Amino acid sequence: MERRTFLTTALAASLAATRGFAGSFEVTRSDAEWRAMLSDIEYRVMRREGTEPAGSSPLDKTWAAGTYHCRGCDLALYSSQTKFDSGTGWPSFWAALPNAVGTKPDRKLLRVRTEVHCRRCGSHLGHIFDDGPAPTGKRHCLNGVSLVFRAA
Repeated sequence: MERRTFLTTALAASLAATRGFAGSFEVTRSDAEWRAMLSDIEYRVMRREGTEPAGSSPLDKTWAAGTYHCRGCDLALYSSQTKFDSGTGWPSFWAALPNAVGTKPDRKLLRVRTEVHCRRCGSHLGHIFDDGPAPTGKRHCLNGVSLVFRAA
């Protein structure tokens, strides 16, 4: 019986880890509410930690002055002043705005990556890599469907 309890608990924890970010957030919605407000691709990326196809987001080639907000809760996340062309096909930034994002380890592939999410609603944004430009050396590689651009 103890083995069965352990296996059930381990399986539940594993499934929870693949279903989104654990923890509590200021903005919470039911799964039905998220599905109603997001398109299929937005839901898959933001709530199920998916990835949009490279080169599919018009925000990758947006260079106007402004701010990139979370599609899930409208929190300002990134300034256009930190955006750069990474050549990856996804919008990339070398820094987030203060107190805008949270991170967690992503162990879904063979190596550990740093996953980045909106600190207010937990929506998945993308990943952070150590191959970005100065001054941080970071590349916040984001899914455009998770963002809304607001021109200055």
